[in-house]
Amino acid sequence: MNNSQVINSILIVVGGALLIYAIAAEDAHAYFKIGGLIVIMLGLYRATNFWVATKDDHKEDENNE
Repeated sequence: MNNSQVINSILIVVGGALLIYAIAAEDAHAYFKIGGLIVIMLGLYRATNFWVATKDDHKEDENNE
């Protein structure tokens, strides 16, 4: 797995954890919800950019064989 994919996965998990905490805790500040949403969206944005950039890599592998 690529290093950037690991970072993207960590961002998505951390953002999800922040959102779950903000929803579960009664006295959680609204900044946790905002921060969690921003972090999860950043991870998803980076992941989809990586997927788009590498979507045709399997075709190059088939041509080389």
